[in-house]
Amino acid sequence: MRKFFEEFKEFALKGNMLDLSIGVIIGGAFQAVVSSLTSDIISPIIGIFAKTNFDNLAITFWDVNIKYGAFITALINFLIMALVIFLMLKGINKLTGLRKKQEELVEEATTKTCPYCCSEIPVEASRCPHCTSILEAK
Repeated sequence: MRKFFEEFKEFALKGNMLDLSIGVIIGGAFQAVVSSLTSDIISPIIGIFAKTNFDNLAITFWDVNIKYGAFITALINFLIMALVIFLMLKGINKLTGLRKKQEELVEEATTKTCPYCCSEIPVEASRCPHCTSILEAK
């Protein structure tokens, strides 16, 4: 049982797991902001044209209320959240790509080409192992 808890502790304290939990908490808080934006600002503006609160729009069939206004509000929430997540991921991927390009530029070459036989050889080589030509030091 002790080994089980040690494995769980190792799993729960990994960087990815902590990042994920922080992301879920921030996502929940951000979702509340988007819901407020939609229900408190966007829906009333759309409701001006419908002459009622947009969330209260409904159709009644056989004594059943179908609240299409609430559904459209939820759909607007989803679209705003999807757009924000898309833009965040796009920005993160761009930053990650820039960092990888910079790391590639920083890497020094470990091989060079022999000017006589065009073979690839280590940078430190003073003689080509393929054609045995003496290479000038750079």
